[in-house]
Amino acid sequence: MDVLTSEQRRLNMSRIRGKDTKPEMLLRRGLHAAGLRFRLHGAKLPGKPDIVFPKYHAVILIHGCFWHGHDCPLFRMPATRPEFWAKKISGNRERDVRTAQAL
Repeated sequence: MDVLTSEQRRLNMSRIRGKDTKPEMLLRRGLHAAGLRFRLHGAKLPGKPDIVFPKYHAVILIHGCFWHGHDCPLFRMPATRPEFWAKKISGNRERDVRTAQAL
């Protein structure tokens, strides 16, 4: 059972960002401080990589533990609607594989 009301859950989920997340910002600051220059969210590339190095023909994809179902202590399957979330996260993993192959 969810401990939050429907309105509280909706508010929490609406604040989860797809771009400019904390891990992404930390990595971008470090790369920039190291003198590397890059583009953000390459729309012309498959999967819109988070960081693109045009000079080196390289990309970085930053995958969060929850949405991409990493096998680490930070990932925990939600208790509410487990069938939905299992399907959603497995679909994200499959899309990640297709994107990596296309790149």
